[in-house]
Amino acid sequence: MALKKHIPNFITLLNLASGLVALVYAFNNNWQMAFFWVCMGIFFDFWDGFFARTLKVSSPIGLQLDSLADMVTSGVVPGMAIFQMLAGIAEMQAELNLESDNFYLGLLPYAGFIITLGSAYRLAKFNVDTRQTNSFIGLPTPANALFIMSLPVIQAYSDGDGVLFELLSNPYVLVAISFISAFMLNSNIPLFSLKLKYFNWETNKVQFSFLILSILLLFFLNYLAIPLIIILYVLVSLVTNKLWHKA
Repeated sequence: MALKKHIPNFITLLNLASGLVALVYAFNNNWQMAFFWVCMGIFFDFWDGFFARTLKVSSPIGLQLDSLADMVTSGVVPGMAIFQMLAGIAEMQAELNLESDNFYLGLLPYAGFIITLGSAYRLAKFNVDTRQTNSFIGLPTPANALFIMSLPVIQAYSDGDGVLFELLSNPYVLVAISFISAFMLNSNIPLFSLKLKYFNWETNKVQFSFLILSILLLFFLNYLAIPLIIILYVLVSLVTNKLWHKA
């Protein structure tokens, strides 16, 4: 029993460790590896709660530790990602001697940390919000982190051309994404949870259907599927919530 109760917390610490590794890669603009380690952190985040429930060793410490790990993996890392993207744009503009914009572009990168602030507030609110035991209200930090971390990877794969590259190279688009991200994290939009309590179709048909569709999108669209999946997640939640209310 003494060893069993530490298993979920150990998995949570693996989430935190993954976030720290992702942070180093993000700082060095290695976006593919940063994305990979954020995914690893989210993977561990999925299983720590599952094992805590399965082994019946849930604890207040585990809840707090989970939020602290998520704060790094799904809060600090995506904030750093947008900071680095904006800093790269500012550096490029400085090289072109666009001095009239240098001052503002030098400040803009810090707008990326609006995501980090929004994530911190959401995680604190989540810990005391009893409405979010079986579902989410507002976009979960892992889903938001996947959305944000996919952006620099998509930009890198755009080979410096196309509409997506132009959009993701626009500093004001990235700042707008940061504000929208913080808003979605703390909105009152009800969203279904992907953390499964039981592995059966009847109680998890929405989750399983969504996961199957997500896998298909990933297979056909690769990294481009990530932001589409997150948008789809919000839309499916809105539709299912309306259907449940009507029923």
